[in-house]
Amino acid sequence: MFGGEEAPSSSLSASESDILQRWKEIQNSLKQRLIMDDDFTWKPPTSETVSAGDGDDQPVLKYIGGVDVSCLKEDQSVACGTIVVLDFHTGKVVYHDSAHVTLDVPYIAGFLAFREAPVLLQLLEKMKNNHNPYYPQLLMVDGNGMLHPRGFGLACHLGVLGNLPTIGIGKKLHCIDGLTEKGVRKSLLDTERSDKHFVSLTGRSGCIHGVAMRSTEGSVKPIFISIGHRVSLDNAVKIVKMTCKYRVPEPIRQADKRSRDYVRSLNKY
Repeated sequence: MFGGEEAPSSSLSASESDILQRWKEIQNSLKQRLIMDDDFTWKPPTSETVSAGDGDDQPVLKYIGGVDVSCLKEDQSVACGTIVVLDFHTGKVVYHDSAHVTLDVPYIAGFLAFREAPVLLQLLEKMKNNHNPYYPQLLMVDGNGMLHPRGFGLACHLGVLGNLPTIGIGKKLHCIDGLTEKGVRKSLLDTERSDKHFVSLTGRSGCIHGVAMRSTEGSVKPIFISIGHRVSLDNAVKIVKMTCKYRVPEPIRQADKRSRDYVRSLNKY
């Protein structure tokens, strides 16, 4: 069923077109619950609060999660979903868990959430049901948020269904609303003459879909940050910048590493 990319409607069967239409309706319905402003009980960290620890009046963000799904190269239905939680102040991993799953939904561009969200929500639900003290206050998602053809990517999907503040981190640009890789690269080159490490991804419509950021000194490839749920873009950029030792923020890098290692281990059997 379906192909590796989002197929044109003329090449889909009636049943496949019905499924895609239903998925679009679900995305549009969930999008009505999306919160694009800051809506959390903790204080966003700064360099001062991280070094000083929690404040007296309101706790500073401490437990930050990252999620990723990796698939077996030889069989894309064999996958591992992973969640990692870091202590924001120490940078240490305080919790991680993985789930070996068989995915029966193919990858279709623009509909990643219908393939990956169920396993990631299951990992979150497991933590919640066990009253895990390291349940993340914020989740970074290896996938886009509002930087998406319909403005509702995996990070938004997870955030709304999990009722959790989320940030989308993309490694490739969704070329929507007139955005192009060439244009973004040119804008980033222009910022090298200033102290800025990022540029807004403003489409032809005037809508700001996210930010392209050179996350580390001298990095060539940017990452693409967008609102997931309950975290403003300004705070998303600040938090991501503070968690980047390398190109990808550490919670996602750790989740990606663990999920890939797990999938690679399956080749031994």
